[in-house]
Amino acid sequence: MEKTIFISGIDTDAGKSIITGLMAKFLMNKGVNIITQKFIQTGNIDVSEDIQKHREIMGIDLLQDDIDRTTCPYIFTYPCSPHLAAEIDNKPINTNIIRNCTKNLEAKYEKVLLEGAGGLFVPISREYNTIDYVQDNNLPLILVTSSKLGSINHTLMSIELCKARGINLVGMVYNAFPNDSEKIFKDSSTIFQHYLDRYYPNCKLVSVPIVDENDYPIIDFSDIL
Repeated sequence: MEKTIFISGIDTDAGKSIITGLMAKFLMNKGVNIITQKFIQTGNIDVSEDIQKHREIMGIDLLQDDIDRTTCPYIFTYPCSPHLAAEIDNKPINTNIIRNCTKNLEAKYEKVLLEGAGGLFVPISREYNTIDYVQDNNLPLILVTSSKLGSINHTLMSIELCKARGINLVGMVYNAFPNDSEKIFKDSSTIFQHYLDRYYPNCKLVSVPIVDENDYPIIDFSDIL
């Protein structure tokens, strides 16, 4: 198994940060020396707010790798797509720096969960997208989807794009939030499973219920991790 798994969402509000934190908590509970990394953070200063959320869910303090920004080397002030945030802060993104940070983490930890920024086609620069980075680095991918209206379209397109790019989709997480309709939740799950059976028959679908942010549960991700 690869030491690093990339976690992407179908869009910016699919629940990647919560799911990444919950997966880290699950692995930590199993005794795995686990670290999370944030690909790029926008609309933030100092330590990545998503990294802080991961640590909160894991029930641990910030690590030195967080404070020195090894877990998130690019943090931009403006809340927008990374390519534009980098232009506004006049700090171009060098993906080699992100890659080297990941390698440094791989040398210290058994597993790295690398959370993306938004969906697969979020631009890193005007000419390079997140999906290009995943493909170029041959990273296994876990895709986070949700029960909100519009998720079917985004999810099926993401699956087809992964297949077309030869990306190894190793798992999908169906986030129940916001679960506005039980009928939609159940029907979407059926459609997602049908598409996975067609394009990625070895990829498992894990459903995650709405979680209480005052008491994060340990959820079994053994089918995909």
